[in-house]
Amino acid sequence: MPAIVIVGAQWGDEGKGKATDLLSSRLDYVVKFNGGNNAGHTVVIGDEKYALHLLPSGILTPGVVPVISNGVVVDIEVLFEELDALTARGLDVSKLVVSANAHVIASYHRTIDKVTERFLGKRQIGTTGRGIGPAYADKINRVGIRIQDLFDENILRQKVEGALHQKNHLLVKVYNRRAILVNEVVAELLSYAERLRPMVADTSLLLHQALEAGKTVLFEGGQATMLDVDHGTYPFVTSSSATAGGAATGSGIGPARLERIIGIVKAYTTRVGSGPFPTELFDENGDFLRETGHEFGTTTGRPRRVGWYDAPIARYAARINGITDFVLTKLDILTGLPTIPVCVAYNVDGVRFDELPVNQSDFHHATPIYEEFPGWTEDITGARTFDDLPKNAQDYVIALEGMSGSRISAIGVGPARDAIVVRHDLIGG
Repeated sequence: MPAIVIVGAQWGDEGKGKATDLLSSRLDYVVKFNGGNNAGHTVVIGDEKYALHLLPSGILTPGVVPVISNGVVVDIEVLFEELDALTARGLDVSKLVVSANAHVIASYHRTIDKVTERFLGKRQIGTTGRGIGPAYADKINRVGIRIQDLFDENILRQKVEGALHQKNHLLVKVYNRRAILVNEVVAELLSYAERLRPMVADTSLLLHQALEAGKTVLFEGGQATMLDVDHGTYPFVTSSSATAGGAATGSGIGPARLERIIGIVKAYTTRVGSGPFPTELFDENGDFLRETGHEFGTTTGRPRRVGWYDAPIARYAARINGITDFVLTKLDILTGLPTIPVCVAYNVDGVRFDELPVNQSDFHHATPIYEEFPGWTEDITGARTFDDLPKNAQDYVIALEGMSGSRISAIGVGPARDAIVVRHDLIGG
């Protein structure tokens, strides 16, 4: 059975949780392979709404094994809080597996994240302040703490001492903050060890064995293509590999195993935080999309920046990820608009760019070139087949498909779990 990757094809918040939920009854494993609790999935099941930040959304589906793999940075306090919240709502979370090689977000990572962001002033990145970037920086600098280190106090202490040696100089001498005590950090991390121990495994081996046994495994990306540390709008990006390639490195599964790459796109565009956004709206259309689409961050509650659909970004995501199928979400939010502009190219100082400019300055100064499509007024939330959609909505989807670099295989038409139009099988064909 296939290994499938779901990735965001814009700047995140595209509705990856809904796509995972669509496939959930046919999955055996759902794997979170990057990021931490700096992004969220909102999944609606019946009348219940679940906001997940660190946990893979597959944890909501009975019979599915949810996995946090080695590419994730784990705030263990947040992990336990999310597990406890789901347990209190009657869900079984006992199948969760956490990679022994995943890195830990310690309290000092959150401190460093917040003080350095404030120190940047007008050059702020827009970080969530949850310690994600500093934890990944420690990983790359080889002073990180991994989950497995919590089970050997001597190793844990040595690693915390090494990590804090430089950081305390920085906190005290540059940021005028108090030094962080090694004993406090060690004691906090050790307090998690016994509860965590039964969840920890060699997840690379586990997933390899699952695929060898013919199981269906879904790799669920956090953030999105345009926030990828290599391929996004650097430096206004996250600190991990949020593209399909990150599924291989972030889980220990060979890339040849990845058979389907599903990119999630909204029928318009949003982003959170600083950075370029060519189609961003500052008018009543932007207010309409934000309010009607409930565009406020799952994790932060921050109002999202909103704009029209950007076809060059979709094509870029298709190329970078090798997307085989798109899932177009929130088409229903566009209902009632008389016309719907779509960005088909950019103008940069009088020069037309049909694809993303490679130069960062050019992209910052890009203005959208729009093609307009007629809107529709019919309620589409009850549509379950493509033919159920109004002609103008069908034409809009077909136009986006032609511009975006891959087929649109499913369309979200409302917040309900079953409010989706499937055009092509996302697993089998």
